[in-house]
Amino acid sequence: MASSKNTKVGVVGIAAVAMAAAALVTPAQAATDTPPAGSGHRATQRAMDAAVRAGIPGVTAQARDARGVWKSASGVGDLKSGAPRGKNDKFRVGSITKTFVATVLLQMETEGKLGLDDKVDDHLPGLVRGNGNDGRAITVRQLLNHTSGLFDYLADEKYGKTYLKEGYLKHRYDTLPPGKHVKVALSHKPLFEPGARQAYSNTNYVLAGLIIEKAGGRTYEDEVRDRIIKPLGLKDTSNPGDSIHLPRPSSRGYSKLFEARPERIDDITEMNGSQGWADGDIISTAGDLNRFYRALLGGKLLPSKQLKAMKTTAITPGPTDMSYGLGLTRIETSCGRTLWGHGGGMVGWLSMAVTTEDGRHQLAFNYNGDWDATSMQRITEAEFCGATR
Repeated sequence: MASSKNTKVGVVGIAAVAMAAAALVTPAQAATDTPPAGSGHRATQRAMDAAVRAGIPGVTAQARDARGVWKSASGVGDLKSGAPRGKNDKFRVGSITKTFVATVLLQMETEGKLGLDDKVDDHLPGLVRGNGNDGRAITVRQLLNHTSGLFDYLADEKYGKTYLKEGYLKHRYDTLPPGKHVKVALSHKPLFEPGARQAYSNTNYVLAGLIIEKAGGRTYEDEVRDRIIKPLGLKDTSNPGDSIHLPRPSSRGYSKLFEARPERIDDITEMNGSQGWADGDIISTAGDLNRFYRALLGGKLLPSKQLKAMKTTAITPGPTDMSYGLGLTRIETSCGRTLWGHGGGMVGWLSMAVTTEDGRHQLAFNYNGDWDATSMQRITEAEFCGATR
């Protein structure tokens, strides 16, 4: 789950983290999948340590490449006890969930259960109506690549104050069914006509999850588990449902909830998992995320036709082009390497998971603090370009 620009930067100035890296990193020299000679992961570690020195409580990371698996952590996992951040921590991945959802829908397309150009109304008749919103004019593809024009429910002022900012501590245990998020979004007019532009909206993936359930006749969680989690052996990945707990091993999560008191940091580890759902509820580890993206880009989860569609980014006019395909972001590093993946944020957590296009080199990492999203770019750059710029 990534926030819109109307929600505070700490709770993820991330329609940023979901795409920030793509916006912040500029292409340079010719792309290559060969790591800088002799660099190892020292630059990555330095960038992680720098993020901690700048104020993030802790970072956990894993990289996979031709040399094998590298695990590391920096900083603390518990500000109260001083316990270090764990190398195998589980955490809330936020909008990285969207890649799982898009993968399930594309698998369903190969089975003839739905089409990317189906209208939302074909699967959820009458649900998207009112204030100029019309599910008869929006396609499944437009949900997945954020060109639907639907308002992001996280950008609703009342919702943000209640569940993302100062009201969070009072309401973090509330169960929020997907229908509530849709209702909040539809109380607003659409941002633009479907297909006219691109704007990141978590509402799109709440609807995508509902379409999965309608097309498959089972819960979204069941489909993700049986199609992705079990086949890939992602033993540390789960959907929390309405559980408030974070499975161990894990660290505490921290947030700056009060804009008037930026120095205040609250422990927000416990929260009702339903507050994310198909737009951002998954709990995982850096290792499992690397395994997932390695399999996805390596062609083990989707036929070539569907993988190509997933990597076809929406071309929209203006500076808001996010290089975003179907649940997948394209990132161009400063050293000319093309990466695919997704970023994500929940209250208390920031995550990033990326892989080279050939699936041979992955990096996934997580902050247990939801501020300073920009430093995530430097960790990504360090891993794939061998520098901390």
